[in-house]
Amino acid sequence: MTRLEMQHRKRLLKSFLRISIKGTAVKKCESIVIGGMVCCLLALMAGCASSELVDIWSDTSFQPPPLNKMLVISVSMNPIQRHMWEDAFSLELAKHAVAATSSYSLFPDAVPDTNQVIESVQSTGFDGILVCRRLPPKTKAHYSRGWVALEGDVTTERHTRYDRRWERFVTYYREANQAAYVDSQEVDIRSIDVWSTRNEGQMIWSATSKTAEPNSLQKVRPEIVKLVLSELTKRSITASER
Repeated sequence: MTRLEMQHRKRLLKSFLRISIKGTAVKKCESIVIGGMVCCLLALMAGCASSELVDIWSDTSFQPPPLNKMLVISVSMNPIQRHMWEDAFSLELAKHAVAATSSYSLFPDAVPDTNQVIESVQSTGFDGILVCRRLPPKTKAHYSRGWVALEGDVTTERHTRYDRRWERFVTYYREANQAAYVDSQEVDIRSIDVWSTRNEGQMIWSATSKTAEPNSLQKVRPEIVKLVLSELTKRSITASER
């Protein structure tokens, strides 16, 4: 092989490598973009905590008309949280033709005790009381079993790395193993009770809300409030939304 032919072959080889690297880089770039989009979507899904109501109970003897004037009490030592929860329920109740009053407007210094609530009911004519309180959170654990690729199995993992010697990306496969692990979630728990002041007062509805890994109570709060009002409307405890 002449020197000219060798130089020509080297130029062809370099051109081929540049094309290969460029093509691989484009594919890798596409993979990064798609992977980033998937990760962002998963992060958004994780950030949207989903709440549910459990242990729902209602007094079947309760008869219409629905409640139309209610006192809302959030049992919390944190005044800011108390204000926010009471206002959230009061605003949503207003959409259901209920004249709702947040207890902090009547008792700004602390959550009212039983005697104060009774006096308030007698003096203002409330026909219903909604009480919300936060319960101790629980940790929900999920155990995932590990696995090992046995001989003859085709379970493999794909890996790509840059080969400096050949100046290009290379892909190889190896057996995939997964160690066992425990995934735990903290669950926010709250109880919501509704009382009627008719017939000397009685509880007419109760439920517990559960929210796994609440990242922001600002987003979780309206979700729980709407779930509660949906159930109250279904049982004719409150009127339908106007």
